[in-house]
Amino acid sequence: MKDNSQTLSCVMIPVSRRQLILPNVSIAEVVDHASGDAGAGAPDWLAGRLEWRGLKLPVISYDAANGGTLSVPGENRGRIVVLNAISDNNKKLRFMALITQGIPSQVRITEDQVKQLDGDNGPADLMQIEVDGEAAWIPNLDYLESLANESLV
Repeated sequence: MKDNSQTLSCVMIPVSRRQLILPNVSIAEVVDHASGDAGAGAPDWLAGRLEWRGLKLPVISYDAANGGTLSVPGENRGRIVVLNAISDNNKKLRFMALITQGIPSQVRITEDQVKQLDGDNGPADLMQIEVDGEAAWIPNLDYLESLANESLV
């Protein structure tokens, strides 16, 4: 008998008090935490800027973008996840970055393993799911991208 189940390679990204989940294809690179100062008058969600491949990317704090407080990871704990921008209408922003509170991990999931959960979502949350008994949030990439675009002005 042939197994027709398809798996999706994803990355679990630790942020404060929750984990995000994104497909591997949405992530350009994971780098060590090292970002420049956001500067005076920067929005609360802007954790700094990352020099990456000749670009200066806005580093977004998911926690602050979701109504919480900006938290910077302890020494040698956090990473920065460089995300591919998904919008076709903006050629200025091809990438953006998210600050993590730990080291992201790879996971392979099937549709059978994922269950949508009810709950309150913040503006940076698309939906909450359960993956093999563990809660994870799918981020609202359109919203995060709109924040990153604001920081370019």
